[in-house]
Amino acid sequence: MAAFVKYNAFIDELSKGGHNLATAEFKVALTNTAPGAGDTVWNLTVAPAPAAANGYPAGGNIVTTSSAATTAGTFKLVLADTVFTATAGGIGPFLYAILYNSSASNKLLGYYQYPGGSISLADTETFTVDFDAANGVLTVA
Repeated sequence: MAAFVKYNAFIDELSKGGHNLATAEFKVALTNTAPGAGDTVWNLTVAPAPAAANGYPAGGNIVTTSSAATTAGTFKLVLADTVFTATAGGIGPFLYAILYNSSASNKLLGYYQYPGGSISLADTETFTVDFDAANGVLTVA
């Protein structure tokens, strides 16, 4: 499983009330462009995504929030895995899956870098962004 890397801007925005993690709509966008430490929002200039075609939706997949709750002083965000399925023409190449808050002006949370080089999906192939169901995508204590 690829490790989650948070953007510096996420912590800054979180401390200023820029994210409501309990009610947000999250999306995952695929890109072959390395994320920058100074990136603040997702857009096609910051992280060019595959064309909205061949099974890849514009802006990436919407992600379902499984839970967003605080227990014993620690908030945990748990997201359901999301699957990209290529149709004729394929999806890719990509190396990163970027998690962003589409309900907060596309503000970035973090990304996953997949080892082994760029990935391309052919017709009917799938790629799963596997979020950690036990430990959550992130915790805030």
